[in-house]
Amino acid sequence: MKEKGRKVIASNRKARHNYAIIDTYEAGIALVGTEVKSLRESKASLVDAYATIDDGEVWLRGLHVPEFSHGTWTNHAPRRTRKLLLHRREIDKLVGKTKETSLTLVPLSMYFSDGKVKVELALARGKQDYDKRQDLAKRDAEREVTREIGRRIKGMR
Repeated sequence: MKEKGRKVIASNRKARHNYAIIDTYEAGIALVGTEVKSLRESKASLVDAYATIDDGEVWLRGLHVPEFSHGTWTNHAPRRTRKLLLHRREIDKLVGKTKETSLTLVPLSMYFSDGKVKVELALARGKQDYDKRQDLAKRDAEREVTREIGRRIKGMR
């Protein structure tokens, strides 16, 4: 029986806080058998992960997939470099954007899509501390506005 739908394995919540996301891409990932088994147990960490482009190929570095608990000597290395699978046009576009400007490739989430492991990759620009403070202040202001609208609708004021 084939899996349907989307099941999130891991997400990088800090990425949206530390980076301004410009564009997102969905990429496949080349994995070894025990890695997939470990991912089915939803064990992965995207905290220190980032992507690089070397010789026209996109590589995911710093992704931590722990060893499979029932694995033997065929187990994988937890922090090995993994190849991301993208179309040539997408890779060429990413090469141009990362070379000309100070943009980086950051994985936002990892998930199963119809039984295949996919990575949501973001083309992002790093935020400064004042940008982060502005975002927090804006979010707080929006929250207050929605609360006030809710109070007015309920007739509390």
